[in-house]
Amino acid sequence: MKVPPLSERPVTEEEEQAFPAPTSRRKKRSLTARRAALRPWVIGIGLTVLVAVAAVGAYTLGASISSWNDRPSTAATPTVHPAPMPSESSEAAMSGGYAIGPDGVLVRPAQFAADTYTKPELPEAAKENSERGAELAAEHYVATLSYAWNTGDTQTLASLSAENIPFADGHINAINSLYSNGWTYGNAATITSIVEVEPVTEEMGAPPNTIGVLFHVTTTNGTSCQGQRIVVSDNEYTVSFALFMTWQGDRWLVTDGNIPHGNDK
Repeated sequence: MKVPPLSERPVTEEEEQAFPAPTSRRKKRSLTARRAALRPWVIGIGLTVLVAVAAVGAYTLGASISSWNDRPSTAATPTVHPAPMPSESSEAAMSGGYAIGPDGVLVRPAQFAADTYTKPELPEAAKENSERGAELAAEHYVATLSYAWNTGDTQTLASLSAENIPFADGHINAINSLYSNGWTYGNAATITSIVEVEPVTEEMGAPPNTIGVLFHVTTTNGTSCQGQRIVVSDNEYTVSFALFMTWQGDRWLVTDGNIPHGNDK
């Protein structure tokens, strides 16, 4: 999932690739209990958290999902490799094992090139106007966010969001900013559990036909470069990830999102 470098992330450490979300992992509760559990993070959605998440993602990712929140005190400090100024030589200048390109930016390793990443495909069931469809569409969004951080392709991510959504725009702007003078690879996000899938009413500040999806994601930021500065962040940490999925026309779109603090369940 930067996507996404998806931002500065909260809680625990960093993560793996893949997006398993089998139905057997979903926690079923009574309707009253689930609404009671869902309401705090719905009300608590704030742009301050989203901006922090997206900003830190420009170096380490995630959301940072992500966009993309304070890192946990137990998280390991990313390894920073500053580079010396290019030397005058007929051979390609090198820095920390990386060649310095003609634009002054370290050359991305070929084995981790953007075209080595496969664009996530939207499952057919995610095209259905149902709670299950909203859940799968939300999982697809997280996968696409990570893909965007690893490749710099933000067009696909933008197509999954409604217009003028600060949560989505924050990630997109952070990714575009990073790739204007750098790159990232090795960003990964794995959904480990589905916590809530619940209709959200207009009284709670959501558009009509909105489903709230809350899940836990284990994430790894990977390796990022900005100019001649490399940041390696390979440790895993876990965050809660909340999305508002709204059925508009014939598909689900993200109309808000948040990475709540201290919401482990």
